[in-house]
Amino acid sequence: MFVRYSYLLGILAALFAAFAWSLNFVVPFVIDAYSIFDFALIRFVIASVLAALFLIWRRGDVKRLKSKDYLVAFYLGLIGYLAYFLTVAGAAIYAGPVIAPASLGLVPVVLAIVGNLSRKTVSWQALSFSILVTAIGLVLVNLSVFDAASMATAQSPVLGILLAVGAVGLWTWFGVANQQALAERPGMNAGIWTALILVGSGFEMLLLMPVGLALGVFSIPELGLSWGTAAPLLFWGTLLAFFASIGGAWAWTFASQRIPVALSAQLLVSETVFGTIFGLGVHGRFPTNVELVGIIILTAGVLMTIRIFQGTETTFSAPAIPADTRNASYRSGTSVHPR
Repeated sequence: MFVRYSYLLGILAALFAAFAWSLNFVVPFVIDAYSIFDFALIRFVIASVLAALFLIWRRGDVKRLKSKDYLVAFYLGLIGYLAYFLTVAGAAIYAGPVIAPASLGLVPVVLAIVGNLSRKTVSWQALSFSILVTAIGLVLVNLSVFDAASMATAQSPVLGILLAVGAVGLWTWFGVANQQALAERPGMNAGIWTALILVGSGFEMLLLMPVGLALGVFSIPELGLSWGTAAPLLFWGTLLAFFASIGGAWAWTFASQRIPVALSAQLLVSETVFGTIFGLGVHGRFPTNVELVGIIILTAGVLMTIRIFQGTETTFSAPAIPADTRNASYRSGTSVHPR
């Protein structure tokens, strides 16, 4: 009973993470003259400062961590947050603001395949049909972006799509590597692990800031940060730092400790559903018939995937690792207090 309850919590956490991250789709429409890089800087710094304060508050548990824990968390912050953001931003710049997100819809499909390859939880026959349904839904939802108007905004579609593919690879890499890291640390507190990743990504963002200033990607030096001008930037940056960076990241870590990558990947499809709904709200229109059918199919794919994975609760703990590694994580003191 407890295992099934924990599994359900993992599913709800993954859905919450998808909902929180889908708010990113509205950012370009609400930050006025500031660039997406300005927004990322504000969001990363606020999230990392809050994460650092949390680690100070939990310093008793943090003292038990080893240097390898910090290195792995910072490495995950680099590939899953900073590098992923840079490739997504580059894809939007070169392929256009709508084609790039459409390409990123491949993330749940690729991550589901890689996740089941790394640790087979369900049969490929069952999972393949779910993935096919998801792929069809993604195509229908994103079909309208590949029109003449969207293509006209693309500076270099080939480069942009290559960057989008790179972003898909980075997030897939992060999803598998993060769950493997948690499997090697079975007692790791989800909040502490999330905070470590956020502190690492914020520090790395500050290290790259001089490069961004030299390239002129930041608008803050010209526009300033006075409340009259920067209110939308500061409001949305703070909101998403709390809700998406911290809340979404914590929820994803929480889910990664309870459900397989292949399942959490398919649940990530709901980010596209939420993002499409938010995008339609920003544009003040109802979905087209094709978009509506796509949303329904995506939702059906998510429900189908949950159904497929029912019955696997007791078989999942995390990706398999050598027994001596699992024991070593306890001996090294990385097993902090459970939640």
